[in-house]
Amino acid sequence: MAEAMPTPMSIAELGERLQGYLAREMDRAGLVLGPVDAIPEGHSGFTYFVTAVDGAWSRRMVLRLPPPGARIAGPADVLRQGRIMAALHDHGLPTPRIIANCEDPTVLDGRPFCLMEAVDGLRIEAAVRAYPALQIAEAAVRTLKRIQAVPVERSGIGGEPPVPLTDEMTRWAWLMQRAPEELTSRAPALGAALAAGKPRDPSPTLVHADYHYGNMLFRPDDEGRPDVVAVLDWEIAEIGAPLLDLGCLCVVAQRNRDVPGAPNPGGGIDLEIEDVIRLYGADPAEARWYLALSCYKYASIFGYNLMLHRRGKRPDVMYESLTRVILALVDSGLELLA
Repeated sequence: MAEAMPTPMSIAELGERLQGYLAREMDRAGLVLGPVDAIPEGHSGFTYFVTAVDGAWSRRMVLRLPPPGARIAGPADVLRQGRIMAALHDHGLPTPRIIANCEDPTVLDGRPFCLMEAVDGLRIEAAVRAYPALQIAEAAVRTLKRIQAVPVERSGIGGEPPVPLTDEMTRWAWLMQRAPEELTSRAPALGAALAAGKPRDPSPTLVHADYHYGNMLFRPDDEGRPDVVAVLDWEIAEIGAPLLDLGCLCVVAQRNRDVPGAPNPGGGIDLEIEDVIRLYGADPAEARWYLALSCYKYASIFGYNLMLHRRGKRPDVMYESLTRVILALVDSGLELLA
């Protein structure tokens, strides 16, 4: 007989359990944990701010949990995300310091968790009001180059095999097939065009795979220019083609141009995609294929999440406002490869 899954605890109960764990692990008998508050920005879910206090000492942290009852794999594998961030932090890259990457099911409610230091910085919505778009893009590209320079074997997931581009396309085709049919009538044509023009697999690097401004925090450097101080949400990271992350950056600018005013979780900035490609130094023709793949990818992700929302499996009304975006992304991908 299969063992019953533990019942997920309330947020208050989780806080009590976490307080006891931190008091023991940090050797601070007087440690008190403040409220566990869901982070309002973003759409990943199960991410919380917590603050620990012990006299004059305090520390603000971020707690990440997998969804209750989820199989611990893919985006739900918070320990894998913690390993990546810890490895990059050790390299001096802008990821949070990992305080605990705990797989012990008895600590909370049966779920593993990742606890990291909170990083102070501006989200993209504030950064675009403080800095020129080109400077923000320069900071993002500069950080991306540093991430890609980390040896694969020291990335935190170096034991995983590289993901070939064929498998990358198949992954998003699977999601696209589950999106609402009225939004995906031209998607098979884009999938075929991508397959026909697929470049050779390059030397692999660590790939964030959702590398956009909405997953970054910014602060000014010594010269008052924006610098990336945190790259967050490593849920779908992999070892793969480096230009996949350039495609993610470019598609944000594409989104702003094609569907102005629509919600943009990627954090849109007013910049031409050619500027981003030039900053990176990629071949424009090759970069266009990766941008088309990113259009296909994000259309499939938004469409799949819309399906989950409509079925009540993962309610998030934002996806209802992205129907025009899904259509535009597929059209843009086809235009790029025409």
